[in-house]
Amino acid sequence: MGKKAIIIGAGFSGISTATHLAANGFEVLVLEKNETLGGRARTFTSENGFVFDMGPSWYWMPDVFENHFAAFGKKVSDYYTLKRLDPSYQVFFEDGDVISLPAKMEALEKLFEQLEPGSTPHLRKFLKEAAYKYTVGMNEFVNKPSHSIFEFADWRVLKSFFQLDMFTGMSEYVARHFKNNKLRQIIEFPVLFLGATPKSTPALYSLMNHADLTLGTWYPMGGMHKIIEGMISLAIDEGVRFQTGKEVAEILTNGNVATGIKTKSGEIVTADVIVGSADYNHVDTKLLQEKDKNYSEKYWDTRVMAPSSLLFYLGVNKRLKNLVHHNLFFDSDFNQHAHEIYDAPQWPSAPLFYASVPSITDASVAPAGYENLFLLIPIAPNLEDSDALREKYYNVIMERLEKRTGQTIRDSIIYKRSYCLTDFQDDYHAYKGNAYGLANTLLQTAFLKPKLKNKHLKNFWYAGQLTTPGPGVPPSIISGKVAADDIIKQFKMV
Repeated sequence: MGKKAIIIGAGFSGISTATHLAANGFEVLVLEKNETLGGRARTFTSENGFVFDMGPSWYWMPDVFENHFAAFGKKVSDYYTLKRLDPSYQVFFEDGDVISLPAKMEALEKLFEQLEPGSTPHLRKFLKEAAYKYTVGMNEFVNKPSHSIFEFADWRVLKSFFQLDMFTGMSEYVARHFKNNKLRQIIEFPVLFLGATPKSTPALYSLMNHADLTLGTWYPMGGMHKIIEGMISLAIDEGVRFQTGKEVAEILTNGNVATGIKTKSGEIVTADVIVGSADYNHVDTKLLQEKDKNYSEKYWDTRVMAPSSLLFYLGVNKRLKNLVHHNLFFDSDFNQHAHEIYDAPQWPSAPLFYASVPSITDASVAPAGYENLFLLIPIAPNLEDSDALREKYYNVIMERLEKRTGQTIRDSIIYKRSYCLTDFQDDYHAYKGNAYGLANTLLQTAFLKPKLKNKHLKNFWYAGQLTTPGPGVPPSIISGKVAADDIIKQFKMV
């Protein structure tokens, strides 16, 4: 048999790491603390037949998913069916306007012209630059383990730092191209997935606009968990073993070597290599001995975290009108909400929010004639969390949702479940209850992120949204591959 590897956590990064290692001769065991696999992308079915994705709901960067399966001779279509959404999403603004983002480029250019006459050449230039950043970023940056700044020290990459606008804020960059405030908000929206304000996010990440406006918004029929099911099926075919309900309590070490793990139930499992793909802070500060930690509590406390979220999973006993699959409610002050997440952390005074209605696209996620409704409010991490606060904000956003869409909804809700800070902490050991990981600010990009490799243990790695290359589903899948590649290189099992 090959070298034994233990992966802690069965989210996207953990499954990705496990599959790549198994395909390269490792004997791989994945240990998951929860009773179901998928990490934040778990699913559940209510007693009255609604099927909810618990976390991720946007399918962007389809090439990343294709590349994952292609690495093992498979295709996405071998595991699930994708549908491109048109419109990709719609945005509700404060003045009552509702703008739908069409999937076809010709229709998109027409929309931009309506909002800002003469903007088509600016849009084309912006998207051409975004496509370049996407290509370079995906080929040159995200697949580097980011152990050192010297990985980026060749002329081609250094030149790209300036071409990629690494040192310009996204807001400033967008303002150079567009004057219309609504267009600016639409263009800036995708970087919110990266966990920081557009002002603080490097303009490199306009690459997300290529993912959004050019590559498009997709949906795997059956729900986002179909991706997890496909990745698990592939991993098992490659020889990966999964065990659920196995929470790791301690990493066992001998000198500078991690020798195995001890579970909460007292079980000991030995290994030649270990990967912590669960929450990096938890693994680093709670599972390792003091001498083996990569970072101090002070270090973690000074990191800029991406937001957490207040989520609602709702089952509605009728069809809803004036909504599409993805809906963004930018009908209150964006800057104020951002201030209350990043600058003066507090529960928002007038939150922006997101509503997803997957049953519009997929009849399998709700009983016939009913609607599956998922609501999300971005909030600062590390806030007070209580049932009273959840209920307060439920009514705040439901009142706006009903008003903006011209219908009553609350009296038709037959299933309701909330999920917030304490749930993220309990289920995922999420640091400060964050939902998205580490914010992609300039000082937390590439080699400035928490390191992929443990500094003290020669056979211990990390993967996931708190390390290279960053937050989000596609980056997490890539993170797993980068960690696996680094392990394979060290063990020379190629």
